[in-house]
Amino acid sequence: MSRFSQPDPELGHRLSRRGMLGVAAGATAAALLGAAAPASAATGSTPAATGNATPATASGTKGRGRPVLPPGRLGVQLYSLRDKVSTLGFGPVFAELERYGYDEVEFAGYSQGSAGPITLAQLKRLARNHGLNPIGSHVGYYSDDPNAYTFAQNLTKVLDDAQALGLKHIGTASGPFRYGSTVDAWKRAAEDFNTYGAAAKARGMKFYQHNHSEEFSFATDNPKVRLYDILLKETDPDLVHLEMDIYWAYVGQFRFSKRPDGTPAPFEPLNYVLRQPDRYPLFHVKDGESDPSNPYGYRMTDVGDGDIDYQRFISAVTRLRGHRMAHHWQAEHDNPAESFTFARRSSAHLHSLREKC
Repeated sequence: MSRFSQPDPELGHRLSRRGMLGVAAGATAAALLGAAAPASAATGSTPAATGNATPATASGTKGRGRPVLPPGRLGVQLYSLRDKVSTLGFGPVFAELERYGYDEVEFAGYSQGSAGPITLAQLKRLARNHGLNPIGSHVGYYSDDPNAYTFAQNLTKVLDDAQALGLKHIGTASGPFRYGSTVDAWKRAAEDFNTYGAAAKARGMKFYQHNHSEEFSFATDNPKVRLYDILLKETDPDLVHLEMDIYWAYVGQFRFSKRPDGTPAPFEPLNYVLRQPDRYPLFHVKDGESDPSNPYGYRMTDVGDGDIDYQRFISAVTRLRGHRMAHHWQAEHDNPAESFTFARRSSAHLHSLREKC
């Protein structure tokens, strides 16, 4: 099974994105809050990893009102659980996610590391056996290696694998910096993305790009122009979609609300979505505690422990006419202290959120 390494430009530790998958059938928030620890013989996890921590409930309206989270639309980016996939394999991870009330998963590769090889057919069957819906996958954009498993080097293979898994979305977490940070450089990258999007659409899939914070910086040859705006303008909305990583978008707001010359250039991440909701089929739900002393403005946390108002954000999107069920919400933490605990607590928090009456 193919592997790839995807550097994250935002993180000094340069974590690699590698293999996984998963989805789960819906449990309620109450069931999640009271879930017992899984049998250690089945998962190799400890009580501290699962059943003992109390899920956070900050920033949500609980009790009355319709659930903020649409039914069947909570997923997890399996990069967050890479340690468990590599040591336990996909099966035990899927079983846990099913218990936690997840409906979907997004891959970050298709291998299991030390847990042993697995085929795409086995992955697809394993997902089905756990009631899971694989919704998308992250693949590298380009590489200097002509044999690399990336869109630029092996587009046909990337799409073959996605199609074999039945994915509806196939994308990249790489920024469009292949040719640099000038206006023309991003126009060239947009042409690449249009090509990948056309090829994906021909197979019934949507190509998407996942942002970090640097996408919200400014073109080096025209500091009045935000790079993300070039991407939106130069890509065909029928071919290229976006997966907004909400945490990194707010980091971008913190870092790039002024141009290099110091003049104000404020923006609100949610407004990008509200202006073009059809372009954002997927979201990463990632949380952070506000920390202005941090160069990113936030410290990443489990969902519910931070200061990003997900009751407000998700409600604003799902209340748009015709958009209640049009989006997929993937919980993620780049480097959780304990990945099963992150997954359980994040699901419980998101299921607990209610719309304001």
